[in-house]
Amino acid sequence: MKRLLLLALIFMVILAGGFALPAFAQEQQEIPVFVDGLPVTFDVQPVIREGHVLVPFRATGEALNVEVTWDSTTRTVSASDGKNSVRLQIGSTTAYRNGSPIPLDVAPQILNGRTLIPLRFFSEAFGCRVDWDGALKVVRITSPPAAMTVIGFYALGDGRTSSWTNLFGRPYPEHEAGNTDIVDELALGWYSLDKEGNLLTRSRTGWQRPDGWEKVLEAAGEYNLKTGMVIHVTDGDGTLSSLLATEAAMARAVNDIMAEAVLYQGVNLDFEGLGYQDTGDELQAVRDSFTRFVTLLAERVKAAGLDLTLTLHAPNSAYKGYDYKALGEIADRVIIMAYDYGSTPEPLNLVREAVEMARASVPPEKLVLGISAPAETPASILTKVGIARRYGLDGIAIWRLGLVPGEMWDALRSAVIPGR
Repeated sequence: MKRLLLLALIFMVILAGGFALPAFAQEQQEIPVFVDGLPVTFDVQPVIREGHVLVPFRATGEALNVEVTWDSTTRTVSASDGKNSVRLQIGSTTAYRNGSPIPLDVAPQILNGRTLIPLRFFSEAFGCRVDWDGALKVVRITSPPAAMTVIGFYALGDGRTSSWTNLFGRPYPEHEAGNTDIVDELALGWYSLDKEGNLLTRSRTGWQRPDGWEKVLEAAGEYNLKTGMVIHVTDGDGTLSSLLATEAAMARAVNDIMAEAVLYQGVNLDFEGLGYQDTGDELQAVRDSFTRFVTLLAERVKAAGLDLTLTLHAPNSAYKGYDYKALGEIADRVIIMAYDYGSTPEPLNLVREAVEMARASVPPEKLVLGISAPAETPASILTKVGIARRYGLDGIAIWRLGLVPGEMWDALRSAVIPGR
């Protein structure tokens, strides 16, 4: 009974004062730390000293995308995110934030060769919210909203799942600001191609340019949204393979796309299903043919002053027909479709793996994390945004407008500042 009362007292103090713990509660089990829903990996575990949680300096800073430095002469650690800077010295209970002194309840210290610093001071110095989950005994850090590109796919839908209403907040053709404050660009999924390379505005897969499409472009301009034409082709019946196997078909496709591209600020290729069961030389041939087509199109797109985006299956998907390294060198941007793994919300380990694999071949500033809204919740989508932030990606792309509930829009507003 006394032990239960002791534990109850400890957690009452935790809940009342954040991380302040009684002096006698020095022995503590492993303390997991999450930043934006993602675990932080430590080689030296956080500890409690004088009732406060201390964490390894470098690992925590890197998880927050903060640049960290260590001066061995003065035994001083420093960090900066470009807006705010902090400086702490081993053994000193005075820290500095943007040059102003701030008293600390516990001094930084060195443990097993790692510098440990007070977690709450460090996190809050960079505008983060720090919460202690007493039930699970974990620390949760929420970063302030970050600037990143937000792309919304405007495609398919009906009266109930209308991209127009979800974006502009009113039934077509009326409009207001709606959710345009959280979106930078529209990926307009209105086009496809046949085997001969003819551009289609109505396809066998249901992708089509809607009646009144001109009003979408007008409204996008009114709310300063960039627009890109999406060309969606699948290889279920061999359409894509046939197209990419013929130089004449590829040339026709490029010409047709460029004739329509003058209406937009960019072109987005969404060629799906390549390399599903191919191996060896056959797989390499598939990759080469797609890269060849992208090369031909990129020359024309860039000559016209437009951007080229590729929407690709994730590198850890079943579709291996995409040479990420070669394509990343050609395109201005790559959207990683890190979804459809078979469970919802999409599993964090596979999404992170997809980003890490893509990032190994393409610069992170060229990468955008694709997120399937129907597979996520308002809470889980924040973790996906956290992955994009953790790995320094350009932003996120949401599949699709019309399927984003109000609570999810609110969650995105809490985490994202549109890049524009």
